[in-house]
Amino acid sequence: MKKLILFFLFSVSLSAQKIETIEFKENIKDRKALTKSLTLIDGRKDKVIGKISNKKGEAEIRLPDEDLKNLIESWFVEDNKTTGNKDIVLYLEELKVYDEQAQNDKEKYSKAKIKISSFLKRNDNYYFINRFDNVIVCDPKRTSTASKYLSLTIAEIIAEFIKSSYTNTVSGQYIPENDIANYDSYIDKNNKSLNEKLKDGVYLNFKSFTEQKPAEGYFFEKNKKGNVVRIKNKEDLAISINDTFSYVDGGVAYITTPDGFKEMKKDGKGYYIIASRTQLFTQKNGNGVLIGAVAGGLVGAAIGAAIDSGSHKAAVNGKGFKSPAMGKVYIDSLTGNFSFQ
Repeated sequence: MKKLILFFLFSVSLSAQKIETIEFKENIKDRKALTKSLTLIDGRKDKVIGKISNKKGEAEIRLPDEDLKNLIESWFVEDNKTTGNKDIVLYLEELKVYDEQAQNDKEKYSKAKIKISSFLKRNDNYYFINRFDNVIVCDPKRTSTASKYLSLTIAEIIAEFIKSSYTNTVSGQYIPENDIANYDSYIDKNNKSLNEKLKDGVYLNFKSFTEQKPAEGYFFEKNKKGNVVRIKNKEDLAISINDTFSYVDGGVAYITTPDGFKEMKKDGKGYYIIASRTQLFTQKNGNGVLIGAVAGGLVGAAIGAAIDSGSHKAAVNGKGFKSPAMGKVYIDSLTGNFSFQ
């Protein structure tokens, strides 16, 4: 009798575990037909994506085919009948879902962590294009099926990331093919903002900050309390802070945010600010949170390459939940985007 009861309870437990599949259905056509091939390097140490809690039980998120490399590459071939001459390589480092109640969170949230980069392959070298390194968060008060939301959003982010990589700026710094896992160290070594004393002045974009080249003729004004209240150009005209990336005063950097300038601190992972999603997100829409490169307009601020000086925008067009919890928000050393960890 006891065995029957245990078997029954085990069966109920299994039936409560839902399987949610990540379906890559969005069209990823290269509209300009510049790309010849799309290759995926699956660098994940753990290929299991994970389980999260829905309101009606636990759910595991899976891929329709465990061979993600073949899945992504076949997706590209299906949507791109006309091709160009560029070989693009995706390097996936993380794809995980989990439930977490962080130190500053009032309750548990279902989250997804995605870290993926793209490169132009030429001969035996890789040239950096872009990176998405961020966490997606579901609001349990607004989302009854977190697994469905996260699976749909993961697919959307990867699709948008691929499409952005067709045309984004390419870095001039190359990474040897056999050392792709250490790509960031190759690029970071040329980032003067990480390796040299910061120069005082106004920086209009991320590229100029990494090169430590303050904008000529631009300066900041302070009030009696010593706080910067405006930035002016060479014509002595005040400019919008949204048209700047940061300024440096006394060797200390301050980055532009919707909540004003925030001090950039530094640790072993790079620069970060203390902020919340509430302070950095511009709007509320949907049932989750989308942040980072995709939501910010996919600014490919590649080191060593020309970028649009007006491309940096302080606010992130986040979806849904705006957590007021304060914590470290890193400044991605390769793109300049806000990176929630």
